[in-house]
Parts: sequence; structure tokens; C-alpha cells
Amino acid sequence: MQSVQTLLASAVAPIGATLDEMHIRATLERALSGRFTGARLLVLMPDHTRTLPLPLLFRLLTDILRDVKALDFMVALGTHPPLSEEALCRLVGITPGARHTQYAHVGLLNHAWDDPRALAQLGVIERAQVQAISGAAWHESLGGDVPVRINRAALACDHILILSPVFPHEVIGFSGGAKYLFPGISGAEIINVSHWLGALLTVRRIIGVKWTPVRALIHAAAALLPTPVTVISMTVEGNSLSSLFVGDHVTAWEAAADQSAQRHITWLDQPVQRVLSAAAPMYDELWVASKAMYKLDPAVADGGEIIIYAPHLSVVSHVHGAYIYEVGYHVRDYILQHWARLKHIPLGVLAHSTHVKGDGVMRDGVEQPRIRVALATQISASDCEQLNLGYYDYRSIDPAEWQGRESEGVLYVPKAGERLYRVRAQSEAEHGATS
Repeated sequence: MQSVQTLLASAVAPIGATLDEMHIRATLERALSGRFTGARLLVLMPDHTRTLPLPLLFRLLTDILRDVKALDFMVALGTHPPLSEEALCRLVGITPGARHTQYAHVGLLNHAWDDPRALAQLGVIERAQVQAISGAAWHESLGGDVPVRINRAALACDHILILSPVFPHEVIGFSGGAKYLFPGISGAEIINVSHWLGALLTVRRIIGVKWTPVRALIHAAAALLPTPVTVISMTVEGNSLSSLFVGDHVTAWEAAADQSAQRHITWLDQPVQRVLSAAAPMYDELWVASKAMYKLDPAVADGGEIIIYAPHLSVVSHVHGAYIYEVGYHVRDYILQHWARLKHIPLGVLAHSTHVKGDGVMRDGVEQPRIRVALATQISASDCEQLNLGYYDYRSIDPAEWQGRESEGVLYVPKAGERLYRVRAQSEAEHGATS
């Protein structure tokens, strides 16, 4: 991938404030107006499981980029389920009627990670390079050479523009940037290896760290892409943008990650014993609602408990459910100790398993998690037992009874999943190995 290592434009609101539409438009126009005249442009965007004022950005960009030859917006799904036509329109804030009139010239596309016809191979990342990137976290379960495949649309266009909200992230440290290419519109191989590398490192050592081995792996894959890329990296607070950087995939992402570190982390003086973590309604399966666990895990004392509270949720995973029920949720060392039995499970699923269960050890063949993780959802008690998670009847929980009890070591977090909670005294010890 070509990288000019520069910012084309930026806008940053004061802490506690957000950018208005006038400043957002002016920043985008300064960076993009006339830059892609006559070009075939592919815009990558998140799905509904990321907070972003996407309807505003879609409206502004389709206006600013009106001189391009072709304009396609693709949802960088990774392995998330594809969106229906109705859901695609809702995502970008247009009506089905406008889809076929005012915006008939704009493509709205899903990535298809599991369709070989939709993918092209760029090359491989050799085993030795993966091992060097992984460092002390290397394990033979990462496998051999990694084929790097990407959606063919990334090669059929003249330029790629990435819409990239940045938050603390459990696999890569901070989301966004080249992550919208790999795993956003990639094949399964790099998805699985990158997620499993993150699991080997563990969430508490990765999350909220800017430069991680997983980020290095993603950038190694991005270096194989010949199509030039521009990134619009953003921080979001509430439903509004608080910072905006347009530039290459490293510089723009890094600037937004620095802002996210200031804006998206809540620091606690002491760890808490119990958390009621209310997963945001945008998370419609446990596969993504588990962010309500990841973002709170570093704030919980050993022996404590996180309850993922999501009365709206009834599905573990639309795509990976069968595999998850087969393996259940376990700590990393359980997976490694039972590798011969579990190695047929996709590495991305095994990574999800360990992320949700959290840190822990195996002693005399017995799994000992650091904390207890329980569900208060529509997923039944018997299913939770099969999944190796705790269970609460969500109807027996009144969130109001959890509020204002921080002095008791009890924390209630509404709309959990994007803001990271961390304990000051533990931060350096937990993250030093990956910085």
C-alpha cells in the first residue's frame, strides 16, 4: 500500500465538546475536494455495531465526491452477517426510494469474506514473519504462511477511502485504520491469525495499547495492497465526532488513537468486584455484545464478576454459533492444553472464546478463570451452562439498584462496549509487554 505519511486535514474539538457539521464539512472539503476527479472510488465503512454519524458523513461525502467516475460504499463486515437492502439504506440514512433516485449512482455493497469468487490473493505473510511479529506470544497454533486475500473491489478501484471510527479494541489495541482492510474486507486466513494472535497476548495486555503485534501484522498485510488508500479517522463521543483526521492509514489512524486514549478511557482508583455491563442495543448477538465484557475486564478485581446485561439479545452468533456451542467459552490455556481436540475450530472462534472468558490458568487439569462472566440475556440457563458461562434471569435485575454503588465495589455501565475502564495502578504492569 502506498503511504505518504501525512495529514491532509484535521479538526479537533476541545475535551468535552464535539465538532459541528460546518467544521466537519470544511475539513472533508479541504482534504478531498477535487482529489479524486474522474476516479473509481471505494469507500469502506463500519456496520451498525460501531457508533458513527454515518448518515451525516454519507450525505457530505456523496456531495463532496460528486466529480468521481464511480462511487461505491462497502460495509467492512469482517465475518459479521451481511446487511439487507433495507438495513444498508438505514445504515447510511436514506430511504429505499432515494436509494434508486437521488443516490442511484452510488453503490451500497456488503463484503463477502466466505465467498472465494469475491476475493483476490495479494500474497502471503510467511510463517517466519508472523513469528517475528508475534515475539514471545508465538505459538505453533498460529500455523504456517498466511495467505492475504482481499475483496476484489479493492483492486478494481483507483483509490480506497476508509471511514474509520477509532475506539479501544480487544484484539488490536485501538480499532480503525488498516483494520478496515484486514479483517474488514479480507479473507478468513488473516482474520483468524490476527484474532488468535490477540488472544495469545490476552485482552488485558492488548486493549487500549496503540502499537501492538496485531497492529504490526495488519500493517504487514496492508503493505501488499497496490491500491492507494486515504483514511478518515475519527473519534466519536455520544453520536457526534470529537476529532477528525484525513491522511494515510498510519498517520491519520495514529492521531485518532491518541485522541481515543484521552476520550474513551475511564480511569478508576481501585478495581471493582462486580459490574453490570449493559450491552448497547446495536449489539444484536453475543459475538459483538461481548465488548461489554472486554471493555470492563481490566477494571475488575481477581475473583470478581461481570454480568453482560442485554435483555434484547437471544443469539450467540449468527455466523459462528455452531462452533461456539461446540467449544464453549474457555481461558487461553485451556484451549492450548486441549489443542489436539480443538484445532479444527477456526482460530477466530477460539479467540472469541478466550476473550469472553478472560484471563485464567489451568491447575491440575482444572480451568481457573480470573473472574466470573455471566449472561443476563434471552439465552437460556441450559445454554449458558453448555457455553461455560454464568446465568442470570434478566427479568430479576433492576439496573437502578446497581447505580451509585461504586463505594461498595459495584459498577453499573450503561451502553457498554466502546468505552474502556481501567485501574490506574495496574495499567503499566498489564500493558508494558505490548507497548
